[in-house]
Amino acid sequence: MNGPLRAAYDAELKAADAATLAGKTEAAFHHLERAHILSQRHTREHVRAHWLMLRLGASAGAWREVLGQSTRIVAAALFSRIWVPIGNTGRANVSALKPMPIPGDLRAVLENDGA
Repeated sequence: MNGPLRAAYDAELKAADAATLAGKTEAAFHHLERAHILSQRHTREHVRAHWLMLRLGASAGAWREVLGQSTRIVAAALFSRIWVPIGNTGRANVSALKPMPIPGDLRAVLENDGA
């Protein structure tokens, strides 16, 4: 991950932490989704985004999310460098194989990274 991509990823994780501490679970998931989009081509960070979604799901009692994230962690570890559905938010409520539109601000960061 380059400097600007790393900074954007870290900012999303920090925002997710702040939202979690404030009891704003959906806002925290939103920031983790954005971190997921940024990290898809970077195995360690991609797995971390899914792990954090799993933990947030467990703390919220969202067991479908926990189950979905457990399978996505394995897939992220194995396939991040081979193939990912670009723009996918990584949540259990969407198909793990479905490409999705990338928000414009994230697209600009990813394009500068060469992704």
